[in-house]
Amino acid sequence: MAGVHDDDVIDSAGTPPELVRLRLDIAYDGTDFHGWAAQGGANGADLRTVQGTIQDALSKVLRHDAQLTVAGRTDAGVHALAQVAHVDVPRQSLDTRSIAGDPAHLVRRLARLLPDDVSIRGCSFAPEGFDARFSALRRHYVYRITTSDAGPLPTRARDTAAWTRKVDLDLLRESAEVLVGLHDFAAFCRHRPNATTIRDLQAFEWRDISTDAEPELYEARVTADAFCWSMVRSLVGGCLATAEGRRAPDFTEGLLDERERSPLVPVAPAKGLALAGVDYPDDSELAARANKTRDIRVLPGEEHRAAGKGCPERNPWFDGMPDS
Repeated sequence: MAGVHDDDVIDSAGTPPELVRLRLDIAYDGTDFHGWAAQGGANGADLRTVQGTIQDALSKVLRHDAQLTVAGRTDAGVHALAQVAHVDVPRQSLDTRSIAGDPAHLVRRLARLLPDDVSIRGCSFAPEGFDARFSALRRHYVYRITTSDAGPLPTRARDTAAWTRKVDLDLLRESAEVLVGLHDFAAFCRHRPNATTIRDLQAFEWRDISTDAEPELYEARVTADAFCWSMVRSLVGGCLATAEGRRAPDFTEGLLDERERSPLVPVAPAKGLALAGVDYPDDSELAARANKTRDIRVLPGEEHRAAGKGCPERNPWFDGMPDS
C-alpha cells in the first residue's frame, strides 16, 4: 500500500502488528464540551466531549472503533491550541481512494465531519515508541484574564476570564516564581486516593499583554512535566488571591508545606485556560521517556510517602481525571 511500510507498524508498546499508530495534532474551543474524556451523563446519554466527538468522526471515516490516547485531559470549558493524541488503527483502514495510505489526507476528511469548535491540525504516522501521554516531556498552558471593568472583548469572551478585583503584577510574578521546581502540590490539587501530587513545575510566568483595545489584560504561562487534577487553575487562583491583596505575599510559598487540598485556594474559571503545547524527546528516546514517566515522583527525603502510590499508568489519578 502506498505510503505505508513495515517499519511504520508500532509494536514496541504492545500494539498488534496489524495496527499502525497515528499522531493527531488537535485544537478546540472547550466552551461547549464537557471536557476531553468521553463520558456518559446521569440519564445514560453520552455527554458532548472532545474525545467522543473526534472518535465518532474517525470511526466513520476509517470504519474502525477508534480509541484516542491524549497528552493532556482537559477539564470542561478548557481549550487547546496544540493538543496531541494517538490512535491505533488497522493498516487496511487507510487503504482507501480518499486516504491512499497517507494519514495526512485524514485532515480534510475529518474537517467535513467535525463541528466548528474542534479541528484536526495534522495527522501523521507516529514514530516507533511514541505514546501521546507517557512520551511527553512537558505540557505548556496559557491563562488569559482581564481585570478591566468592561470585561473581555466580545470576540475574546470565550477564552478570557474576567476577574472582578484589580491585581498587582509584581505580586503575581513573585507568588508564581516561588512555586517553580520539584514540589508536592497537594494544596493545589483535588484529592484522589493513592495519587501522587509531586510535580516538576518548570516555568510559571505572568505578563501584562494589555493593548488599547484590551486594557488590564494578563497572561500566565505555566509549564510542567505533568499536572494534577485542577492544578493549573488552582496555581493561577492562588496567585490572583495574593495579587489582589486577599492573601499575604507568602501565601503560595506556604502552601507547598501542605499535604492536602487547601480550601483557601480559589480555582480560576476554566474559560481562561488553554493547552498551548506538548514537548516530546527525539524519536530515539520516545520509548525510554514513556517508561520513565511511569515511575513514581518522589521528593528527596520523602521516599516513604510513595508507599502504595503506584505508577501513573495504574494510578486512579491518571485513569479518568482531567489535569487542568
